[in-house]
Amino acid sequence: MRVGFGFDAHAFSGMEKPLVVGGETVHERRGVDATSDGDVVAHAAADALLGAAALGDLGVFYPATDQTMMGADSMVAILGDAARRVRAAGWEIGNLDVTVIAQSVRIGPHRDAMRRNLANVLEVDLDQVSLKATTTDGLGFAGREQGISATAIVLLESA
Repeated sequence: MRVGFGFDAHAFSGMEKPLVVGGETVHERRGVDATSDGDVVAHAAADALLGAAALGDLGVFYPATDQTMMGADSMVAILGDAARRVRAAGWEIGNLDVTVIAQSVRIGPHRDAMRRNLANVLEVDLDQVSLKATTTDGLGFAGREQGISATAIVLLESA
């Protein structure tokens, strides 16, 4: 077995575009600065998967300079691809636990859909995916409403 940890953060863009978290639009006009759709959940989860399998990090496979990733759906183009790479390396996903960190972005109403999205992309059962959210009680960039972040931890098991 192996454990991987992932983290991702993006600044709010100030432009009116959708904020996508866990494959769900959680705000219509509060998007983030990113090459892809900027889905911090997908990015943190993919980073955890790649790390657990000792394959590298997001920058190795999906660099910010890659223009083919412009506006890409991170759940498919990044997380789905990372899961395929991990399986090709001989690993199966045991479970995934994600925490979203944001001051006022409300995750609760979208939690079940986000978990389903993650389970579908990862091709695992729903009970293998946990998604939580927290604030920073006004501290740091998230607390100042400057951006959003997510952490993820994954357990891989030998296939």
